[in-house]
Amino acid sequence: MLDYDALAALAAVIREGSFDRAARALHVTPSAVSQRVRLLEERMGCALVIRGQPCRPTDTGRRLCQHVDHVRLMEQELQQAMPALAAEGEARVTLAVAVNADSLATWLAPALATFAARAPVLMEVSVDDQDHTAQWLRSGTVVAAVTGTARPATGCNSLALGAMRYVAATSPAFMARHFAEGVGAASLALAPSLLFNTKDELQDRWVRRLCHRHVELPRHTLPSSQAFVTATLAGMGWGMLPLALALPHLQDGGLVELVPDTPLDVPLYWQQARAASHLLEGLTREVVAAARQALLPPGKD
Repeated sequence: MLDYDALAALAAVIREGSFDRAARALHVTPSAVSQRVRLLEERMGCALVIRGQPCRPTDTGRRLCQHVDHVRLMEQELQQAMPALAAEGEARVTLAVAVNADSLATWLAPALATFAARAPVLMEVSVDDQDHTAQWLRSGTVVAAVTGTARPATGCNSLALGAMRYVAATSPAFMARHFAEGVGAASLALAPSLLFNTKDELQDRWVRRLCHRHVELPRHTLPSSQAFVTATLAGMGWGMLPLALALPHLQDGGLVELVPDTPLDVPLYWQQARAASHLLEGLTREVVAAARQALLPPGKD
């Protein structure tokens, strides 16, 4: 049988990032947490935690943490069905999800907030590029993700949410300074662009579609959706902005499209673990409903 006190200690260390914070969360001493993890590692015959700042799980440790998450979801289901089993006070389950920053900055945060306000959960939201969030599912780090990948990860279901529309935009002054002779491969190779992070390929995809070849773009890196808009308005560069954030500024003239009527639509999917859980099902309903209101219909180009 697995030692669930030890598993809870392991999960707390990974979730909190350190043994000291895990001890505070579990209301025990750091030495107790350390001993429980050490005994579990001895039983498993391998390291479960990579000690550092923050602590990270090994592959085996990650699988055990995933198991703990699923057990907690099942316990929550059982307590709802059999209230006599519930501990005193409202027990909350941590739901870990991975999402892309632009969804979080536009339509997704209100959906998560609405769900968390009425469900016995604590949301643990991680941000990554939509083309990489599926890896969080495959590793067992999260139980659900907004991703750009339609094919479900092993043990997961996949639902089409719709497409997020992006526009290539900049300030009128930047447009006049860098694209007075038109927008093409030569001018794009000289005009600074804005990049969310090294995983962000939206600018490259838009340029390749416009120019029919790769263009090496000079880039500023700004890992914030709101900072992207602020920097674009200030004339720092041009970037691919979610239409939901750019539209008010396009309407008042603060921003202009580099090439009108050339949007880039990025399909998004909701993938979730197949664990039988009313909590996950409720989260899925909230996310899908919000996506239907904010995104282009699934399948639309």
